[in-house]
Amino acid sequence: MGGRDGVRVAGVADVPVVKAVTDMAYRHYIARIGVVPQPMEADHMANVVAGRVYVTGEPVIGLVVIEERDDHLFLDSIAVHPEAHGRGVGRLLLDFVDARARELGLPEVRLYTNALMWENQEIYPKFGYEVVERRTDGPYDRVHYRKRLH
Repeated sequence: MGGRDGVRVAGVADVPVVKAVTDMAYRHYIARIGVVPQPMEADHMANVVAGRVYVTGEPVIGLVVIEERDDHLFLDSIAVHPEAHGRGVGRLLLDFVDARARELGLPEVRLYTNALMWENQEIYPKFGYEVVERRTDGPYDRVHYRKRLH
């Protein structure tokens, strides 16, 4: 698989599978939230070319999209193929994000999730994330989280 702990930076050849896994991971939310989830509308090619996408698995079964900011690492998206649920892929990816933030010398990871994606609101606190705020951004009702790294 290459990379640290089986996570590697995505290449241009990975763009179709990055899109496919993202779509499979988020598609079921469309009916619930009433809009297409933002990760499904992302410019996957631009994110890959910018070095923001990291994948795991051969074939790819999970990915994260991250962005280095001045004072934190922003976790833009995490997607796990539905057939890989329960195999620790999400944990592997979240651990990778923490390690990457530490590598970059950043003190925290931040993310947000749609308020109607209640599964995520149960998962993130288990990984050390705390709610910062809930606010509406356009059509999205979002819960913002942060995880301080020690």
